[in-house]
Amino acid sequence: MTHYVELQVLTHFSLLRGASSPDELFAAAAVLGYPSIGISDIGTVAGVVRAWEAQKATGVRSIAGTRVDLSCGRRLLLYPIDRSAWSRITRLLTVGKKRAGKGGCLLHWHDLEPWSDGVIAILLPHEADEENLAALVDLKAIYGRRGYMALFQRRRPGDAVRIDALARQAGGAGVRAVVTGDVLYHAPDARLLQDVVTAVREKCTVDELGYRREVNADRALKSPDEMVRRFRAYPDALQASVDIARICTFNLGELQYQYPHEKLIDGLTAQEALQKLATEAVERMFDGDVPQAYT
Repeated sequence: MTHYVELQVLTHFSLLRGASSPDELFAAAAVLGYPSIGISDIGTVAGVVRAWEAQKATGVRSIAGTRVDLSCGRRLLLYPIDRSAWSRITRLLTVGKKRAGKGGCLLHWHDLEPWSDGVIAILLPHEADEENLAALVDLKAIYGRRGYMALFQRRRPGDAVRIDALARQAGGAGVRAVVTGDVLYHAPDARLLQDVVTAVREKCTVDELGYRREVNADRALKSPDEMVRRFRAYPDALQASVDIARICTFNLGELQYQYPHEKLIDGLTAQEALQKLATEAVERMFDGDVPQAYT
């Protein structure tokens, strides 16, 4: 039985952010002993199909989700507990994509609530400050017990103090903490590729990156045992990752083609309605003088 499930993973479908494919990530997860991992690409669910295929190849269950970076600066991982919640998440992303245009996803905090039913939300914090406390209060107001706050390492001075302060703040706000790994690639040797991806995003050479490199160079997928070792002071936050994975039962295989509902004309079958509409449209197009080829 595992004591940790990774829920914060970007694939290369998070363009110029993630460095590894779903195939690589799931193969690594299988070797490391994960029963399941969560895929949460930024502003998209483009990677979940490949993740589902990788699930069938490796036996590691894919937990389909997404990450939304809101206009207010708050960041959330969203996971559906069932098919209906999956539909709400994809509709939320549609709102953001229609607003932002091609390649973007512009969402505001007030967009979340109408599509929140059945959705697990994990707040990705920066510091345990007043701004984060306000975010926790807002999170709990919308998601209730389905709202969580992530604890993850940044590998910077004072990181242990920061994590402890965040855990205490979440507990004080009545929000359960959950450990995440903030994964960008499948293995440590992929870090060089991550630097190339960052350089492309920043429009410079790798040598010119400087402080624009990812601050934390420790972004590879780690084993459950290693994550338990690193966060042994927070057993409930480790258990929360397992609990979330258990609750999120949605499987991409549940989605099947559904024939769209046809708008019928009273007294006519679908075929008769189609013929009537087509005939009327042809009459309008040619102003009553319909060419022989159209009759």
